[in-house]
Amino acid sequence: MHLIPRPLLLACGLALGTLTMTASAQPATHHAAPSDGTLLSISAQAEASRAPDIATLSTGVVTQAADANAAMRANAEQMSTLMAAIKAAGIAERDVQTSGINLSPQYRYAENQPPAITGYQASNTVNLKVRDIGKLGQVLDALVASGANQINGPTFEIEDADGVQDLARADALKKAQARAEVYAASLGMRVRRIVSISEGGGFTAPRPMMAMRAMADSAPETSVSPGETTLTANLDIVFELGR
Repeated sequence: MHLIPRPLLLACGLALGTLTMTASAQPATHHAAPSDGTLLSISAQAEASRAPDIATLSTGVVTQAADANAAMRANAEQMSTLMAAIKAAGIAERDVQTSGINLSPQYRYAENQPPAITGYQASNTVNLKVRDIGKLGQVLDALVASGANQINGPTFEIEDADGVQDLARADALKKAQARAEVYAASLGMRVRRIVSISEGGGFTAPRPMMAMRAMADSAPETSVSPGETTLTANLDIVFELGR
């Protein structure tokens, strides 16, 4: 058996340790340019629009009375009628959610006197999701007819938002590829491959929103125009070009 001198073992160990540290120090996201080509970074954006198929709105009842109990009782009675109308309009329980119940004193202010409580105001608000936009005008009118004196909305959205977003992603990728081909042709090169793809934040275009007011029973049906909702995809793509 031949023994290796201890100083030689230590030297080998240090050399190996140095190699390990150097390899781990390389950034994971760094893209080294090929020796016979170059890297091209392109940002591309695309949009996809669809008519929305869901409307969300809030509605509720505000009541006032001389004392707190009376204000809450009156509110509960009117809210019970409103909830029955919501159910009769075909809105499922899963699409109805209480968003706020509030009771607050009402004050009278006079010069050089402390505020005096003159009564109480109670409110109860629910958020609704209407899945048949064609009936949204009828739903709004039914809410008002059943005692709702507070309505805000609607906002519109696409139920299959992911599917529409994928269309925007695919279009953005096509744009980036076409642009890369233009650069490659101008340089007398060709696109070899895609090195990396990163996606920026997509967004929904501002949604139409309106506030409804109570209307007489004889008024025509409330008109609603949902328009279109637009989703956007932003991609950053690195291509490898070569001869």
